[in-house]
Amino acid sequence: MLLAYPFRVHVPRRALPEAAVSTGVALLVLAGAADLVSTSVVIALAGGAGATLAGVRLSRLAIRHPTGPASPTGSSGRAAGVRLDAAVVTAGLAAAVLPLVADGHRVAALLGSLVVAVLSVAGLRRLPGRWRPPSDVRLRALVEAAGPALGLALAAWLLLPDDDLPVPARLAAALVLGALGMASISAFTGSDRRSPAAVCRGGLLLVLLGLAVLAALPPGVTGRAALLAVPPLVLGMLLTALGAAVAVDTAEAEPTADRVAPAWPRAVLPATVLLLAAGLHVGAGRAPDRTSVLLALAAVPPLVLRELLRTGDAAVPERRAAHRRRTGRGVRHRRAAASRWARTQPPSADQAPDGGAPTGRSGAPSGLDAAWPSEDAAAWSSEDAAAWSSEDAAAWSSDDGAAWSSGDGAAPPRAGRAATPGGGGPGDRAGLLDALAAIGDVPAPAGALLLVDLHGGDVLGPSARDDLAAEAVARARAAVAPGDLVTGCTGSGFAVVTAAGPVLAYALGTRLLTALAPPYLLGGSAVRVQASIGLAEVSGAGPADVLRQAELARRRAVQLGRDRVEWYDAFLEEQLVRRLDLERELPGAVARGELDLVYQPVLDLADRQPVGAEALLRWRSPVLGTVLPAELLPVAEDLDLIGELEWWVLDRACRQLSHWSTGVRELWMAVNVTPRELTTPDFVQRAAAVLAAYGVSPERLVVEVSEPRIAADLSTVVARLAGLRSLGVRTALDDFRAEHASLAQLRRLPIDLLKVGPELVGARPDGQPPLIDVVVNVGERLGVEIVAEELESPAQVEGAHRAGCRYGQGFALARPATAERVEAYFEEFPSASR
Repeated sequence: MLLAYPFRVHVPRRALPEAAVSTGVALLVLAGAADLVSTSVVIALAGGAGATLAGVRLSRLAIRHPTGPASPTGSSGRAAGVRLDAAVVTAGLAAAVLPLVADGHRVAALLGSLVVAVLSVAGLRRLPGRWRPPSDVRLRALVEAAGPALGLALAAWLLLPDDDLPVPARLAAALVLGALGMASISAFTGSDRRSPAAVCRGGLLLVLLGLAVLAALPPGVTGRAALLAVPPLVLGMLLTALGAAVAVDTAEAEPTADRVAPAWPRAVLPATVLLLAAGLHVGAGRAPDRTSVLLALAAVPPLVLRELLRTGDAAVPERRAAHRRRTGRGVRHRRAAASRWARTQPPSADQAPDGGAPTGRSGAPSGLDAAWPSEDAAAWSSEDAAAWSSEDAAAWSSDDGAAWSSGDGAAPPRAGRAATPGGGGPGDRAGLLDALAAIGDVPAPAGALLLVDLHGGDVLGPSARDDLAAEAVARARAAVAPGDLVTGCTGSGFAVVTAAGPVLAYALGTRLLTALAPPYLLGGSAVRVQASIGLAEVSGAGPADVLRQAELARRRAVQLGRDRVEWYDAFLEEQLVRRLDLERELPGAVARGELDLVYQPVLDLADRQPVGAEALLRWRSPVLGTVLPAELLPVAEDLDLIGELEWWVLDRACRQLSHWSTGVRELWMAVNVTPRELTTPDFVQRAAAVLAAYGVSPERLVVEVSEPRIAADLSTVVARLAGLRSLGVRTALDDFRAEHASLAQLRRLPIDLLKVGPELVGARPDGQPPLIDVVVNVGERLGVEIVAEELESPAQVEGAHRAGCRYGQGFALARPATAERVEAYFEEFPSASR
């Protein structure tokens, strides 16, 4: 909802019915609380209204997704819609009969609850996007929820009337209410809380919770307490319809990849409810009984077990940190890198008299690449990025200067002499932190830190790199204001501390880029360098925090292409935390059974018959949610896990293909491999072994490799693709770009299929014919069949078919789905072999 102006809210047209029902139900509850309308009538009208709207939505969902060849999720979406529709209608009927059966409302509510529970389970099992976590994850979640659930059960025990229900029935009702309440909280706060299936599941749990409250009401269904059943009942119905509709319409389109689920709602909400219930219980003059004490004691063991498990989890990063300390990571790791640099530098004319490191004109070591060997940089980038906390930065300033000077007599790294207000002197990280602290000590701190990194000088010799650094600092000194500080902080760059505000500091960053851009005349030749600048504000944060923030922004500038200024914001840290979470959880994901495959059918555009499927990797992390390949694969490559993941995909895909081979269809399966794995010497032999292990004909396997990534080792890629074709395996070039270099390169590649994106299918802005016509003509001359992928509209499908593409793939034809749903989709076609 968008706030148009005060006291007027703009509601999207699609949500108007829900808004109207919600407003009407709220007014009914207020009327019932004011004794203007009978409580039973309020419950009946509210339940009927919610069930009617949710039933209409779910009925349209079933009609919109009939069984047929449109999508492999069609039959399952229709079945889920029908069953969930029946569930909410049953709940509405159970509420609507209350005025008619005032004394038998418990029987109606109990029967309604049982029917709703059965229909809900049946509907959720057919709902697209549903994922069942491993058994150990489910057991852990059960332990986590047991204590708070018992707390909610205790609250229900204290609130239920003690003069109407016998003790066993009252205890059973309290336990059911506690379990349903905690399950609802977990559904809306778990790691998959943003997935449509979780919203639908949470809505059904709320419906059951509302029916359970009705079943626990005393005869007559009177009193304001009965109105507590209305909000979960109606809200649950609406959320059920909403979650089911989104789950079916976007099956596998945008899998959610949440970070760690927030723990506070599952702890705070049950505790708050229990405190309120205890306060009401004591305020009414009622003393605790034996059952309430037993329920309170029963909650203790699960809570103790939960804390023990969390203590074990907390010990893991501590052990990793201890391992890093034992192996020299962290601050000592950087000291060792500095000492190794000092010991490995060759003598030069600028050698210090005491045998220290060469300092050149600027007193600087010869670049970051010399000061930090590549293996140290790799270790830092993968583990120590997050570990570089404020303490580390402070430790660098206080300890590492001594390590530089006392280790081998080498001077600390400096990119140049500092231009300080009132004079000059050598700059280092300690001086930089002092300057930031001086700005931060004023009553209203304002200022900024700019970290400048230079790229392109690593090809120069030590002396030339020193000259380059000195010239860069001289240019920066000419660009900054008289009161600004220019000081060295890295081997390949420098820092600027300015008292200007953030806008002026950003303008200073752009001036620095302009000043550093012209070529540098070194040794009779012109050298061009690129600059990456990270900017962080000095606004009350500690010096080490400002330095860390500027370093994160500088890294972002490098990632985005260099020659740019990047401003620090909290999103940078979120990205870093997300990246570190991925790096922490990914190792062992295969062994823990967290990987999954979904399959997207590929259709013949002439008759819309399926000819094959592409296996798509999904990481179903219980901590991070569903992670897609675009986020997963770069991390796997950095951790050197890409081979393990891709061979797992090939093995599972061939196993599934052998299962599909038992029928009459001869469908093919496409799997993606990276050039890095494809170019390994034994790739062809290992692929042949996997095919033989499952008895799959080689011609039914298609190996895809991405075209933009093969140029670095094209000759080896050609050899491996030729080896695969000699086995009978078909090969495909994915992500093809219709560029001159790509078209020329195409003639060298031994491929059978060429996959192009929708950008080549549509008309070009200049009015020229679509590029797909050129690609199809080239494919026909080379004997290569064209697959148009990522087709998301009927117009794109028709355009690809009209252009001559033989095969098509995309949401407009068939969505990715699990093996069972895709197999059911294939069964709808009398013949699907190509």
